[in-house]
Amino acid sequence: MAARGPSGAVAGHPAGNLGRRIALRREELGLSLEETADRAGMAPSYLQYLESQPTAAPGMSSLLSLAGALETTVLELTGGDVDLPPGLGQAGRHPQFTELTPEECHDLLSTHGVGRLAIDTATGPEILPVNYGVDAGAIVFRTAPEHATSRVAGARVAFEVDRIDPAFSQGWSVLVRGTADTVTDPEEIRRLDEQAYSAPWAGGERDLWIRIDPDTITGRRITVT
Repeated sequence: MAARGPSGAVAGHPAGNLGRRIALRREELGLSLEETADRAGMAPSYLQYLESQPTAAPGMSSLLSLAGALETTVLELTGGDVDLPPGLGQAGRHPQFTELTPEECHDLLSTHGVGRLAIDTATGPEILPVNYGVDAGAIVFRTAPEHATSRVAGARVAFEVDRIDPAFSQGWSVLVRGTADTVTDPEEIRRLDEQAYSAPWAGGERDLWIRIDPDTITGRRITVT
């Protein structure tokens, strides 16, 4: 059983992260603050407090209600699974496998996120995480000239993004195959810099833009009936 602090909160969840996780999960589900509060059986003002106050420490009953309303788990909601690989939960009893349409794949890729780039190197294949954007249907990301990901220019690569929900034994994956090229046009570089969602998570100077123009884009989804 999880330990609790004096206020009844679950001990050990990262202070200040809970509100951001709640808000992010709401956005993923397309729920307003009021809709989420109604689902969880709590006042919208209290939910707003949880999202806005880094020191908020709700009790287990509130966390369970929120996790249910947001179709997730308390562990994921409080960030207790950040160092665990996805998919540790049990497989669903009656999984259903479906192919995604190209439109669904583009919707899931959305405009930015973190994906995995598969590249061929002198020592063998490697898979590297990159935070990416989507520009006119192409995958774009920033790197540094000395980094392995900069050597993909002119090569065919594979790029994959996925989402696993262990609470409901379901998930999806999207695979992009195409040719990677360095972005050299100054105007295009300026535009990509301006519309970039964030700086590269890995930090450092990463001013070299790489674009992957898809030849094929495929995806699949696993749901439980």
